[in-house]
Amino acid sequence: MTTAAEIKKLIQSGESETLEFKSSFNNELIETLVAFANTSGGQIIAGINPAGDVKGISLNPESVQNWVNEIKNKTSPSLIPDVDSVQINDKTIVVFSIKEYPVKPVSTRGKYFKRVTNSNHLLLVSEVVNLHLQSFNTSWDFHVNSQFNINDISFDKVQAAIDLFNQSGNRINDDPLTFLIKNDLVRDGQIANAAYLLFTARDTVLSTIELGKFQSDIIIKDSDRTKSDILTQIDQVIAFVKKHINKEIIITGQPRNVQKWQYPLEAIREIVINMIIHRDYRSASDSIVKIFDNRIEFYNPGRLPHSITVDDLLTNNYKSTPRNKLIADFCKSLGLIEKYGSGIRRIMEYCEQANLPKPDFRNISDGFMVTVYSGDLSSKVTDNVTENVTENVTENVTENRELLILNILRENNAITTTELAKILNVTRRTIARDIEKLKNEGIIKRLGPDKGGKWSIL
Repeated sequence: MTTAAEIKKLIQSGESETLEFKSSFNNELIETLVAFANTSGGQIIAGINPAGDVKGISLNPESVQNWVNEIKNKTSPSLIPDVDSVQINDKTIVVFSIKEYPVKPVSTRGKYFKRVTNSNHLLLVSEVVNLHLQSFNTSWDFHVNSQFNINDISFDKVQAAIDLFNQSGNRINDDPLTFLIKNDLVRDGQIANAAYLLFTARDTVLSTIELGKFQSDIIIKDSDRTKSDILTQIDQVIAFVKKHINKEIIITGQPRNVQKWQYPLEAIREIVINMIIHRDYRSASDSIVKIFDNRIEFYNPGRLPHSITVDDLLTNNYKSTPRNKLIADFCKSLGLIEKYGSGIRRIMEYCEQANLPKPDFRNISDGFMVTVYSGDLSSKVTDNVTENVTENVTENVTENRELLILNILRENNAITTTELAKILNVTRRTIARDIEKLKNEGIIKRLGPDKGGKWSIL
């Protein structure tokens, strides 16, 4: 039984992930009960306006029972909350309490909601599926797929995985089929989605990753595509990246010189492994890797869960919930990943140790993108520019962005300021200001009209 003192304390705390105020009983109240049931439970106080003022609510002898029946009839599975009426300042308020429902998701009138901070979030179809799988402590990759059978698996690839286990000190004497069964990859003669992705005998569109080396946002210098099993893809993607980034040989005077890559390969490997393991393979979108002169973009289908923000990732303030639990667990056993939830922190540390700018992490479209930036960009651009620009002019160009503009103009002298702004991720006004400065200093000149003309580096 909730007391008036407890209610006053709740009101003072304000709305939160587990508390909401409602002026009256309505369908929105039922939606909030559903959101609480799909998250961590919570309480709704009816008779309180959003500002926390006690307005009271009208009751008759059948009101509470009628409301409970309405909640029961409008939810699936049916919710039956605890309901208390309390007197505060001679006004009646009603407290609806609901616990987290064990089998999710719960819906109301065909819609599914989840509590995010202090508001209700309408779930997408993919989120509904994930919530259902999580309630059974499983994930999509754990389920068997009737479209595939054991003949779709390469037992040579399975044996190669067994060999990796043995190299790490885990002695496994099982044949490939027994190994798959013991690891829940084959059950009752059927293969799990994880088994197909890990050991598919042939290329599959489910795992497609598009790879490209870009001269600009629209000019592609080289491209490739991989549709292999996901363990093979890790090496394929890393090999493509290494093919298109710079490598410096540092002469140390010792018998063996030092190789320094444009990006730390440990960070690249961590990004690629996380991209492949945590991809949403139910999405029709492909994973995409774009390599530019000054950055690499890794895009992956599958956004962060709504309960995790990018700031949570960067501060390591979150609980890791792998999208593909069976694949993640298998790769952890193989030694490909060290610990759930620590990959982002390691990527940042690798870049910091290499004196590179901080990587960028963000939700974009229906997926997640990681961008790493080159730290020696300005020196590389200066080297290119000085082929056609005198030493005095180079001394005047002090901003990295101006150097970038000059380098881009050398490659495409018909580019527009709008295109420059997009490539450099700044506003068109900023580019126009930089262009005007370069013109005033006699570094560049416009030949012909604004539309259809060209740039000349003096």
